[in-house]
Amino acid sequence: MLQALLNGELAAARAAAGVPLTDWFVSDDITWLWQMRLDQIAADRRAADWVACAAVAVPDETVGGVGGYHGPPDSAGMVELSYGVDPDCRRQGYARAMVRELLRRAAGEPDVSTVRASISPQNAASLATIAGFGFEHVGEQWDEVDGTEFLFERPAV
Repeated sequence: MLQALLNGELAAARAAAGVPLTDWFVSDDITWLWQMRLDQIAADRRAADWVACAAVAVPDETVGGVGGYHGPPDSAGMVELSYGVDPDCRRQGYARAMVRELLRRAAGEPDVSTVRASISPQNAASLATIAGFGFEHVGEQWDEVDGTEFLFERPAV
């Protein structure tokens, strides 16, 4: 499915996913992510189970975004959240629902002890999204694409 999205083959991606993906999934806003995730999977097959899942609302099966982790748990048992919301679906609770589900999954994984979120200080929406989930600000890092990012962590359970 990721290759179909990268190639702009929305119908094939919809068929593979089994849900009605929006045009956003093949837009320039997100296709860079599909290449990055395909590269991750090529380097480590374990990443396929961790890096990308569609966020589907029930009962109407609206696909509002994509969530996952930056990869499988590292040697210390840490996973980092990754989520993005279709601009047409923002401010409807998709991001919070994705964070809630990603935390639920992390709590059920025996190899995961810590969940991290890295967020640009200017990304007020994402900072608000993780509020109330027990994350603590633990530092900062420099990202070559996003610049300064605040680091937040919480126990998986």
